[in-house]
Amino acid sequence: MSHDGVGLRAVMRSVAFLTAGALVVPALAGCSSEDPAGKPLAEQDVAPAARALVAEGGTLRWAVDSVPETLNTFQADADGTTTRVAQAVLPSMYRLDVNGRPQVNADYLEKAEVVDTEPKQVVLYKLNQQAVWSDGREIGAADFAAQWRALSGKDTAYWTARNAGYDRIERIERGKNDLEVKVTFERPYADWKSLFSPLYPKDVMGTPDSFNDGARKKLKVSAGPYRLKKVDRKGEEVTLDRNPRWWGHPAKLDEIVLRAVPRDERAAALAEDKLDLAEIDPESVKRITVAAGPKRGTGSTPLMGPGSDLSAADSLRSWAVANGSDEDAADDEISAREKQRQAVTEYARQQQALRGFEVRRSLEPAYTQLALNGADGPLADERVRRAVARALDREALASAVLTPLGLPAEPVGSHLALSGQAAYADNSGALGGQDTAEAQALLADAGWVRGGPVKEEKKKGEKAAGAEGEKAGEKPQDGDDDTYIVGEDDKARREADREKKGGEGSEHLAQDGKQYTNKLQQGGAPGAYAPRGTAAPAGTAAGVLAKDGKPLTLRFVLPSGPGSQTLRTVADRISGMLGKVGIRTEISQVEDESYFKDHIASGQYDLALYSWPASAFPATDGRPIYAKPVPAADGSLNVEQNYTRVGTDQVDQLFDQAVATLDESKSRGLIRKADSRIWAAAGSIPLYQRPQLTAARKNVVNAGAFGFQTPIYEDMGFLKKGAAPKASPTGDQ
Repeated sequence: MSHDGVGLRAVMRSVAFLTAGALVVPALAGCSSEDPAGKPLAEQDVAPAARALVAEGGTLRWAVDSVPETLNTFQADADGTTTRVAQAVLPSMYRLDVNGRPQVNADYLEKAEVVDTEPKQVVLYKLNQQAVWSDGREIGAADFAAQWRALSGKDTAYWTARNAGYDRIERIERGKNDLEVKVTFERPYADWKSLFSPLYPKDVMGTPDSFNDGARKKLKVSAGPYRLKKVDRKGEEVTLDRNPRWWGHPAKLDEIVLRAVPRDERAAALAEDKLDLAEIDPESVKRITVAAGPKRGTGSTPLMGPGSDLSAADSLRSWAVANGSDEDAADDEISAREKQRQAVTEYARQQQALRGFEVRRSLEPAYTQLALNGADGPLADERVRRAVARALDREALASAVLTPLGLPAEPVGSHLALSGQAAYADNSGALGGQDTAEAQALLADAGWVRGGPVKEEKKKGEKAAGAEGEKAGEKPQDGDDDTYIVGEDDKARREADREKKGGEGSEHLAQDGKQYTNKLQQGGAPGAYAPRGTAAPAGTAAGVLAKDGKPLTLRFVLPSGPGSQTLRTVADRISGMLGKVGIRTEISQVEDESYFKDHIASGQYDLALYSWPASAFPATDGRPIYAKPVPAADGSLNVEQNYTRVGTDQVDQLFDQAVATLDESKSRGLIRKADSRIWAAAGSIPLYQRPQLTAARKNVVNAGAFGFQTPIYEDMGFLKKGAAPKASPTGDQ
């Protein structure tokens, strides 16, 4: 599921079968008196300050990945910036709290409740009497009705990416007065709180033309603490300013500038005083942490620059030797002494500037999973999928990623919610934990035996899975590492003939599932992504499992772009774990742009790593991801977002029951039961919740690593001089 601060509902619009009873599913945690949802593994980190301590005015420059192609969140190419703008300028009936649970947004809604269930479900919304659009018109039933008609799916002239929930509405009408909106559902809908968030004015939703084109580049009418002032595509900025008609707490900032800056350039942009707030990668975290650390003489590593004991030339020599150059090569580099001195001085200047920032850390409302393609090949056999799962030490994988960042390293126990959310329960027991003997037994039961005859297959010149022209055993044209097959020791021990690549900064922990519908988003790690000459991971099994003359080799496809370091490291560890039970992995790097469209969505992989964002409404948003694929009219397989192609009729039935059950407790129980069945099918294995790392200027308050909570834009700002932020939620004015 990424996030980038984008909720699942912003991106979710657009064949193996596990027989019932094949696995014994343990009793659901939801049956006990203790709430299995627990608490979020990490609290949000936003430097909370009461509004009275926040200065009036100023401009917050906030890094984003791109200027959005559309400002309509219900279109297929909406992205994270689309959602960020919508959160600041448009109404939402509900917003998520720190536990990822929907709460009434009092700025727009006094209350909403189900007032009838028979013969039809009826929800009555009572609007805040002060809520108006920026043109002065009251927010009311006409806006609700226009959005329903646009998103119901009945008029194909609207280019919508999804209609979930809206397709269950029968009619919308005015209540007893203009402040009441009465929504009658044709079919019961448990996730009704997901609707009308965000809410667009009838001017946008009223006609196909205004929906398809009118809200792509501008929003003439809004109703939030901010309004859209300007979209500068050439300058790659979106500017929001205060909404003079806003009736809630006045926005503290004059403006918020959303500036598109590539993730690997954000540390420099912060140092150059071009940004105040930015999600960053672990490499940038290190830079800021070092910059903020003790000065020379306290036992820390000194900064290099004028006045330091380490000359620029000596600094560069140390860097060159540390990064693999020999001393002669380092001496050759020193010949460009002035250039070197300037480079080191500039780095030191940037480090000094970064002392004004701090890193705010939490866990993103998204998780990274190992996807197993069950459409064909060895993984079409559920026993092999389960063997892969049982070979994994998920605790070790989570620890490898999160412990160095100072974040809790607990594996994710659900496909459909994260710790703290109402539907969460650790259902991983339906599949079982790491057990090498059990994994080997499952493989043997599936007919894969160690030391069996293997037919020789041509290696050199073979096209690796999804490698787009890269060939195993040949040097890729773009300079990426070769395809690496864990278990082929002769290949792993080839003589190295090229330098080891420099490490790349890690941005996101995984490509996000939303990249196919939107544009979803980590060097040389030993093992699966090691340069030639690196030995195979320790413990790799020498024996090869074979069946019908073929070795058990799985194609592991990953993105190759900058920022994929963490993914490659995780893939390396997974390959080592699988190697211990006799499963070889052939890892191929592919271009980021083609990763989802040409490989994951099209099924050209066996194993892959990508992420899904968590949803507060899993009955609606989880179903397309785990629904059993069905044949389409043209003979193809309709997989929706189920890129693993693994699904069961029972899981589909549980989703259908959950979405139609208005009793919240019973609906949650059905969701947890569906999750247990998803675990048992072993199509995807949740690994860890992704880290959320944000660099913030030290005087920026009420902003940073938000975790689950929807940002409160009107409270963001700069701390008053002499004030200190309080370790408490934002308070009154």
